[in-house]
Amino acid sequence: MNSLYFVGAGGIGMSALARYFNANGYKVGGYDKTPSPLTDALIREGIDIHFEDNIEAVDPVFKDPNECIVCYTPAIPRDHGELCWFQQNSFQVMKRSQLLGIVTRQKRGLCVAGTHGKTTTSSMIAHLLKQSHVDCNAFLGGILKPYDSNLMLSDKSDLVAIEADEFDRSFHTLSPYMAVITSCDPDHLDIYGTEEAYRESFAHFTELIRPGGLLLKHRGVKVNCRQNAEVRYAEYDVVTDASNFVEAELLDFYATNVRIGNGTILFDFVIRESGLIFRDLELGVPAPINVDNAVAALAICWLNGCTEEELRRGLKTFGGAKRRFDFYIKRPDLVLMDDYAHHPDEIKASLNSVRQLFAGRHITLCFQPHLYTRTRDLVEGFAEALAIPDRTILLPIYPAREQPIPGITSEWLLEKIQSTDKCLVEKTGLVEHLVTLRKAHQLDVLVMMGAGVDIERLVAPATQALAEL
Repeated sequence: MNSLYFVGAGGIGMSALARYFNANGYKVGGYDKTPSPLTDALIREGIDIHFEDNIEAVDPVFKDPNECIVCYTPAIPRDHGELCWFQQNSFQVMKRSQLLGIVTRQKRGLCVAGTHGKTTTSSMIAHLLKQSHVDCNAFLGGILKPYDSNLMLSDKSDLVAIEADEFDRSFHTLSPYMAVITSCDPDHLDIYGTEEAYRESFAHFTELIRPGGLLLKHRGVKVNCRQNAEVRYAEYDVVTDASNFVEAELLDFYATNVRIGNGTILFDFVIRESGLIFRDLELGVPAPINVDNAVAALAICWLNGCTEEELRRGLKTFGGAKRRFDFYIKRPDLVLMDDYAHHPDEIKASLNSVRQLFAGRHITLCFQPHLYTRTRDLVEGFAEALAIPDRTILLPIYPAREQPIPGITSEWLLEKIQSTDKCLVEKTGLVEHLVTLRKAHQLDVLVMMGAGVDIERLVAPATQALAEL
């Protein structure tokens, strides 16, 4: 096998794999629906990408089934012309997760799973290890600043930090050396059907940990792990009040003495087994929700040989992943931040963090629901979460891979939000709407949120328009 062809090459996970194999000397090409910064980066790196579903546009080097493996993302329609041609012509065709699984069997995978928190936690692990003497490889679900990449390579370490995605049971193809579960709030019910089935998939994920490995689980995660004598089990959390200190004795790793103020967050990190306390660690991305993620990342990196000084320096210099609590304007008179949150519990955690950081200020949320099925299945949670800000602006639902469902619309969701200041705006009119609010002195802290491409692409023009006022 000398070449790989990626159908859906511009996806965040697919592009990292394409880069990995390209960097390792394989001929790499692929298709994506539309150009993007990610596909631009792939092309600059010498990867052959085109944007028309046309087998004639595929380089002949990728048309030999004896020499080429084809990788596709589940977001690609089953009737996609190129994908069907490869399937009908004896190619080895596999999902992205299957190809990633092969990589984890060749290296020691540090696999982070969870309904939310997995991108930030895996990115923290990657950064902490990369700037230490340990080093690592990484396949991330976001573009990590300041590396400006979702891929890290190492010629001296066999550790690989990986975001383990539960969508379509993708993480069941992995072979973790160490696994983290940050959360397990039911999602993707269009795939799993029930909350029980969703949690069971996480239980199965824990069974894939190699002998001699580790499972690190947040204390609040409701997953019935089948214990394995050859795997170590540990729990972590943040201890914030006196009532929790009794329970802290049962935790293997925890944060305590959390202090938030003046745009910074400090905390103490406790390693119960050794009795060590690393005091006054500073978060490089001062979002309260990141304290939980930091505890998990610090624990994994400590267990893999990082020193206290390396952890301290790495945490302070962590720049975060793009679209995770990402500030574009941060002035005394105006804040604009972008966040990927798209599940009700993520939205609540993110907005509550904003409330803590900007206490007493007026918060406007611009949110784009992601998927008709998720909106339908979790509507009550969405309605509750979207009532937290002072003002809520909804965009039409981003469909991604789905067809519309009758009656499931942003108008339907808007009616359920118990808020006096709420509205629906078409994406083409959003920037103008925000400018009007700003000119009327009604825009203070603006949070743009959602997993869809529409909301992501509106951040830059909104930033430019508002910054110029």
